[in-house]
Amino acid sequence: MKLILIGSSTGGPNQLKFLLNDVDIKNTTVVIAQHMSASFIPSFVNQFDKEALSKVSSLNDKEVLTNKIYICQKNTTLSGNLSLVANWKDVATSFKPNVDLLFHSAIPLVKTNKILAIILTGMGDDGAKGLFELYKVGVKCLCENQADSVVYGMPKKAKDMNPNLRPMSLKEIKQEIINFIE
Repeated sequence: MKLILIGSSTGGPNQLKFLLNDVDIKNTTVVIAQHMSASFIPSFVNQFDKEALSKVSSLNDKEVLTNKIYICQKNTTLSGNLSLVANWKDVATSFKPNVDLLFHSAIPLVKTNKILAIILTGMGDDGAKGLFELYKVGVKCLCENQADSVVYGMPKKAKDMNPNLRPMSLKEIKQEIINFIE
């Protein structure tokens, strides 16, 4: 399975739409951990789904992943081999849905899936450790550049942790997503 994992926070919703609205994700699954209050997630998913070329839906507990764009409703981990399953994790974290939790859970999936992991705009450091761990097991990892970030916190922490990361513009990240899907 082709799997794109994206973590974002402040400013993320509009950037996610820029990256994915007009992209046919074909045989790819996209899982997004967007820091957002649980009460706002349904309306965000609904609006995103109306605008996007591909299907966008909330990611439910114990859901088997198919080829669409999923928005995590809660802290989520992924498991499985040939078919992937999302599991909600009731753990205390500073940021919800938690990017590091999602990214760390994908490490064992590298053996059976092709993965692209991306950190976008946001304050704090959520996702930086998980992105670095994915990088160490051979996943292609991207982070947004300062010029395009609404808040250059999460991408900066990811870059500081992994000097091999090349910060990219949203246009460059979008092209990487398209290349990955093809």
